[in-house]
Amino acid sequence: MEKQFRSYYAEADRKKGITGENLLQMLESRLDNVAYKMGLGGSRTEARQIVRHNSILVNGKRVNIPSYQVQPGDSISVADQSKDQLRIKSALEAADERGLPEWLEVDVKKLTGIFKNRPERDDLPSTINESLVVELYSK
Repeated sequence: MEKQFRSYYAEADRKKGITGENLLQMLESRLDNVAYKMGLGGSRTEARQIVRHNSILVNGKRVNIPSYQVQPGDSISVADQSKDQLRIKSALEAADERGLPEWLEVDVKKLTGIFKNRPERDDLPSTINESLVVELYSK
């Protein structure tokens, strides 16, 4: 949503460093995105739904807010009652084939992962032109 994205931009602008990179790191650190990158959902929408349906634990505590900011060192796992869901298992298989990012450590058998660190700009797709977003929102 526009209002939420504006608040992300404002927060990225307040932080030290390059605003565009800060914004991308914040967006990549959202719980729904981390769940998708771990392979717990076949798409970002599906990963968001998995988070909303109380299927994800962060450091052993149930979190159902897709915009939750995952911090480096946080452990993300699938709740026990959700480990048998076929959609999670099939999404994990698909993610294992496409590869997992270096900033995540995932144990596919235990359905757990660790958010090692925030992704650097080199770890993200080069098709994203964050300078255009910064230019638009800095007005």
